[in-house]
Amino acid sequence: MSRTVIKVEGLGKRYRIGQAKRQTALSQAIGDALRAPLRLLGGGSNPASAANRNASASSNGNKSIQKNDSGSSPYIWALKDVTFDVKEGEVVGLIGRNGAGKSTLLKILARVTRPTEGHAELHGRIGSLLEVGTGFHPELTGRENVFMSGAVLGMRAAEIRRKFDEIIAFSEVERFLDTPLKHYSSGMQMRLAFAVAAHLEPEILFVDEVLAVGDASFQKKCLGKMNDISKQGRTIVFVSHNMTAVRSLCTRLLWLDGGRVTEAGDPGEIINHYLQNHMDNNLEAVWNDESTAPGDERLRLRSVRVIPKADGGEPITVHTPLKIEFVYGNYVPGEVLNVSMILNNFEEACIFASVSDFEPRPVGLIRHTVEIPGDLLNAGSYYVNIIIVKDASVGVLLQNKVVSFEVNEGEAIGNWYGKIPGATRPKLQWKTETFGLDGPTVATAAKHDA
Repeated sequence: MSRTVIKVEGLGKRYRIGQAKRQTALSQAIGDALRAPLRLLGGGSNPASAANRNASASSNGNKSIQKNDSGSSPYIWALKDVTFDVKEGEVVGLIGRNGAGKSTLLKILARVTRPTEGHAELHGRIGSLLEVGTGFHPELTGRENVFMSGAVLGMRAAEIRRKFDEIIAFSEVERFLDTPLKHYSSGMQMRLAFAVAAHLEPEILFVDEVLAVGDASFQKKCLGKMNDISKQGRTIVFVSHNMTAVRSLCTRLLWLDGGRVTEAGDPGEIINHYLQNHMDNNLEAVWNDESTAPGDERLRLRSVRVIPKADGGEPITVHTPLKIEFVYGNYVPGEVLNVSMILNNFEEACIFASVSDFEPRPVGLIRHTVEIPGDLLNAGSYYVNIIIVKDASVGVLLQNKVVSFEVNEGEAIGNWYGKIPGATRPKLQWKTETFGLDGPTVATAAKHDA
């Protein structure tokens, strides 16, 4: 049986809303002392009196907190009563809307901040990548930052030297190794930061939503590296809004909502519940006021509608044909305009894209309609992105998530009542033939098919 490497009990973190007394960070205090060392001895101050004042302020602050708990000042709980265990070798994903408490939980586990209540026990060497460029200095070169960041994360100099070439090869920034970090793009910094953290060989790795900075190929590379780490029996706690990555990487999910754990368990089930919970059917978007409609003096979007071909307001199922209608106003005569529709699911995967005709458009309202046949889409949540393009090459309007809709299951297929896997579930034509036990020979069968 795998041992427990993370044990969280009754964890809570409270923050004050509004302006509070600013706390001096250790780095700031050291910097102040180095810049003005005599300040510590001036003004009739002494360390004892300063300590007394700090103790008094701390005492008053605690009293203030108790008073505020009675309702005189607002507080917010970023986390409240969070309890869970993580076994060795598990890959646990944290999902939830922005502000749900995911990053706060990771920061407490990584010992970046302290909880207000409860406790967390961790057993093993910890590596964390909570923010791009943690432990980096903009004036130092990439080479120097590898050694400094590695040291901050707990790597010895000999260990960094041994893994240096591997880190640089993974980060793909070898050409800029001796360039100051301030000249790196955010994506390059993220590559280097992830490479250092991933090669720390931690027993427990915390990864926040930093992969969103990189391009698709590097995201795939990072996910592959985390998969390799998990196969080595090490533990990963992973925060992401990319449901496809979460589904493929994680062995268990925690769904946080309002600072509390709403559900925990199988990734597929939790993701489906999460998406259904946050999905609102928004079958039409209409802009009646032309002056505020999306667009500019060349064209403006007027409406987008999803029109199910179903009677009586029945829910959309996998068998329901759909019609999607786009209406925009064209103000430039003879413009060659076309509409591109991109259909995505709520896991941010593109299901397909479709493009209208390319023709000169007269001044006036232009309506395009595209039909999606029944028995094509799988059950799930979908949204539509629209791009209006000039001369087949110049994008003049982009509107993301302009409409959304839910596709429900239809009647059961035989005795199968679960969701069919796959991004789509087209109804394909099958041919079935029956032969005697001796069967036709391969040559006979091929001749028959021809």
